[in-house]
Amino acid sequence: MAGETRRKLRLSKIYSFGCWKASLQEDHSRIGRPGFSRVVYCNEPESFESSIRHYGTNYVRTTKYTVATFLPKSLFEQFRRVANFYFLVTGTLAFTPLAPYTAVSAIIPLFIVIGASMIKEGIEDWRRKLQDIEVNNRKVKVHKHNGVFDYTEWKNLRVGDLVKVEKDEFFPADLLLLSSTYADAVCYVETMNLDGETNLKLKQGLEATSSYCSDSSFRDFKASVRCEDPNAHLYSFIGSMEFEANQYPLSPQQLLLRDSKLRNTDYIYGAVIFTGHDTKVIQNATDPPSKRSKIERKMDKIIYLLFLIVFSMSLVGSIFFGIWTKDDLESDRMKRWYLRPDHSTIFFDPKRAPAAAIYHFLTGLMLFGYFIPISLYVSIEIVKIVQCIFINRDKEMYYEEADKPAHARTSNLNEELGQVDTVLSDKTGTLTCNKMEFIKCSIAGTAYGTNVTEVERAMKRRNGLPLAHDKLNGCDQIECLPVKESHIKGFNFYDGRIMNGNWVKEPHADVIRKFFRLLALCHTAIPEVEETTGEVSYEAESPDEAAFVVAARELGFEFYERKQTSISLRELDPESKRIVDRVYQVLNVLEFNSSRKRMSVIVRDEEGKILLLCKGADSVMFERLSKDSSDFEEDTRKHVNEYADAGLRTLILAYRELDEEEYRKFNKKFNEAKNSVSADHDDLIAEATEMIEKELTLLGATAVEDKLQNGVPDCIYKLAQAGIKIWVLTGDKMETAINIGFACSLLRRGMEQFIISLETSHIQALEKLQDKSAIIEASKASIRDQITRGKVSLATSSGPLKEVALIIDGKSLGYALEDDMKNMFLELAMGCASVICCRSSPKQKALVTRLVKSGTGKVTLAIGDGANDVGMLQEADIGIGISGVEGMQAVMASDIAIAQFRHLERLLLVHGHWCYRRISMMICYFFFKNITFGFSLFLYEAHAAFSGQPAYNDWFLSLYNVFFSSLPVVALGVFDQDVSARLCLKFPLLYQGGAQNVLFRWGWILGWMFNGFLSATIIFFLCTSTLEHQAFNSDGHVAGRDILGTTMYTCVVWAVNLQMAITIRYFTLIQHILIWGSIIFWYLFCLAYGAMSPTLSTTAYKLLVEALAPSPAFWVVTLFVTICTLIPYFTYSAIQMEFFPMYHERIQWIRHKGGLSDPQ
Repeated sequence: MAGETRRKLRLSKIYSFGCWKASLQEDHSRIGRPGFSRVVYCNEPESFESSIRHYGTNYVRTTKYTVATFLPKSLFEQFRRVANFYFLVTGTLAFTPLAPYTAVSAIIPLFIVIGASMIKEGIEDWRRKLQDIEVNNRKVKVHKHNGVFDYTEWKNLRVGDLVKVEKDEFFPADLLLLSSTYADAVCYVETMNLDGETNLKLKQGLEATSSYCSDSSFRDFKASVRCEDPNAHLYSFIGSMEFEANQYPLSPQQLLLRDSKLRNTDYIYGAVIFTGHDTKVIQNATDPPSKRSKIERKMDKIIYLLFLIVFSMSLVGSIFFGIWTKDDLESDRMKRWYLRPDHSTIFFDPKRAPAAAIYHFLTGLMLFGYFIPISLYVSIEIVKIVQCIFINRDKEMYYEEADKPAHARTSNLNEELGQVDTVLSDKTGTLTCNKMEFIKCSIAGTAYGTNVTEVERAMKRRNGLPLAHDKLNGCDQIECLPVKESHIKGFNFYDGRIMNGNWVKEPHADVIRKFFRLLALCHTAIPEVEETTGEVSYEAESPDEAAFVVAARELGFEFYERKQTSISLRELDPESKRIVDRVYQVLNVLEFNSSRKRMSVIVRDEEGKILLLCKGADSVMFERLSKDSSDFEEDTRKHVNEYADAGLRTLILAYRELDEEEYRKFNKKFNEAKNSVSADHDDLIAEATEMIEKELTLLGATAVEDKLQNGVPDCIYKLAQAGIKIWVLTGDKMETAINIGFACSLLRRGMEQFIISLETSHIQALEKLQDKSAIIEASKASIRDQITRGKVSLATSSGPLKEVALIIDGKSLGYALEDDMKNMFLELAMGCASVICCRSSPKQKALVTRLVKSGTGKVTLAIGDGANDVGMLQEADIGIGISGVEGMQAVMASDIAIAQFRHLERLLLVHGHWCYRRISMMICYFFFKNITFGFSLFLYEAHAAFSGQPAYNDWFLSLYNVFFSSLPVVALGVFDQDVSARLCLKFPLLYQGGAQNVLFRWGWILGWMFNGFLSATIIFFLCTSTLEHQAFNSDGHVAGRDILGTTMYTCVVWAVNLQMAITIRYFTLIQHILIWGSIIFWYLFCLAYGAMSPTLSTTAYKLLVEALAPSPAFWVVTLFVTICTLIPYFTYSAIQMEFFPMYHERIQWIRHKGGLSDPQ
């Protein structure tokens, strides 16, 4: 077995670095203290010591409910809504003599609405349950006894179990890596399910356990682990392992996290450290921040207003009722003799009028509760779910190349999409493709690369210059352009001076060789060799890194093999002009991170020289060069600035030769820092790297192009036309960001640029003196002064504000976001059409988003594609994730996921506009129809001396909101369109209706409510006046309460449904069916209900057949009253359309006249 393992080892693409070797010199100060008290006995899960610790099982439950808790918890969730709780109270009171209707008729509609919501919750939770069952029943090999491993389900794993995980399997729990296929216990792990990153991570077990590489070797394996308690920190792990009487330090390098996948390794052995809900991935599985739309929050306020109206009407009614009841019996004379006040109960007892008034108040609260739309919440949920389906299935937002449609991950924020005031966007991977191409470089002060970037083309077009005769890099473009465009992924470079081995003829050939050798060595990429063709491809941690390795290969320095401690290259030997193989021993890797902004490797070449190879951002690299580094530093700086102007991402390359003693000291200190478990672990590593990454010799600079995504300029231009302010938050240099801004139409010709920067001579002078307090004070004063001057400039500008763009760098942004200055900065920024924040950190992105959201009170939308955008997405009102190259973490934190930035145009201008209009109109219409219905009850109450007797039959009351008026409103919320998708895109200014909240401002809402009160008044008074004091049918009978009530009810059903027909702008067959079907269903219900026995149908017994239908008065009154009810709204709509048309109405008129070819 050992021979087979070593044979695999020679073929391995997996590698390890000296920096991961364990050391006994470390700090165990925190082990055993609070937070670091976990003890695991490996291979002894059933021992007494393990059992007394009561660690959790590996069963994972992500469901919200269980069988036992579903009913109480889901009921609690439903009755947290104040409207539902109100109907529960009134439904309970319906069982008392106070109720103006039967209890059954009050409870059943509540059951229907609550039941529908609970069924929806149950279905969603059942889907989660099925996912849990699938995960918990996955199988993994676990050590049973005597070196035998057998399959068991994940849910049965216990802390201390030894497991064997095979290639492409997921890790079932958090495991301590003991050994693997390879002799030094390394393995390759994919963590996409954890952090969304697609690049593979390298893990390495302890040397002490690396020899346990077969099942039988674990027969008598014993070890104990002391480590940190369960926590949510994915990238930290502190512990120690006692094995064979020795202590070994543990780090994150030995921890394999649950739900990550084993890759490029046949198998590994591991010990279970954390199970189930103690694992780091489950500890991180917190719910995203709860987001509610502004319309939904405002809807709650309207509900409270309606409660106030109901309370007021009940109070007024009870006061009048108390007064009239007290006067009912005076000197044995009965005014309302039909109530028999001389023999009445407490409800009408003149001797206890105050108590009767109080009871009547409770009756009024129940009766007038029909002001509150009981089906509003569940209807909105249904509508929003269907709207999400429309978004998900929109073919125009499907990205065929990646097979990715749009995906609305939450339905809570649909209408917010139509109200966005500010878009805050990442650049790399969001505006650009995050597919890097090596296009230019500067070596020894000479610029190479003749291809032209998209930004350069945009700059030429902006300046009105042709591209044909430009001189680039000292070479005529026409002569230097390649005959055939390269199709090599990541490589868009051409320069005949150094391609095809011509670099050996260049004056600085030695520097060129070192330059491309550094690109071929300084990385963590893995080569993949195609067995049939022998072609080498690379799997790298980032697109930049892959582009560098490909560029080195294409220019004669092919990286083709990586072993555990070495890298093999095929190089062009300048002396023999032949390709030779060279092997470099990898001693250490100093990894890249956002604070270091650089990466280094230390290698030993075949001649025994130790070389430090370093690449990094110019902001940290130039200061690390030796004073006599080279005579081409200024030329390199100039080229870097030119590359930034061309929208390219640049890195500086430098190296240093180390002597043995210097390296030995560094390696000792670096290993001690890596193996430390003290609080200053990171500081120790930084201190060790600082001592070696200095006095570097400059080689040159690279420039890679991150191309703009298709359609980005047009999309940004359309969003700007829609009045949406656009901010770009990027980590790029200011020059790069500005030129990308021009290329994507964020910055436009004639737009004034206002730049805030600390690159002033005064600040630079202070920085040389290294007086921190003076630098901070001067920086604050400078930023404050620049912001003040910007505000004055905006205030005095004669041109439109949309022609101003604000650009600020990261250092300045840090001061601008401080408490005493952030409001000034926001005021300046909101006066600009475009804002670009350069060199901004992930934290700054989130802070800027929070500032804009809280400072303006308007809807903010953040869009990004990487893990560094998560904070920004969660802070914004709406988070949009781009499912791009940088994994899925941004998508997992987003509210809606799209594949390309250009899809944002359709998402906002079409779906956002429609959803806002539909939800706004739907809510307003719900309140209108319920006020029309409820106020007619109040008017009848007043007409009947507030007797507490409803105008309508009990079941008429109950089913109004369920069957006779709600379904057409739902159809409006799903299907209505004021204009088509094509016209939404053709006239972006339509979007401002939502951004300015035209359809859901208080004036508009109160107008609809007034319409409801007016409609109820017209229906009641016309019905009573036309039916009162005259014969209703040929027999001479007058209309009683049942006839009057049913006639009023019929008029209400007709009026609210026909007004819906007038309001709708886009009729579909479904809307026709639901509108006319609701009216027809009312007559069918009246017919069927009246055919039941009188004990069930009560006042409606054969009412339609025997009383209403045969009477012409019923049909004439219905027609007359319905028309009169619609006249005020129809008149208002006609006057508004003629004299005060909204923007969408103007477009409708243009479409109607056939004048769309002329937008004016």
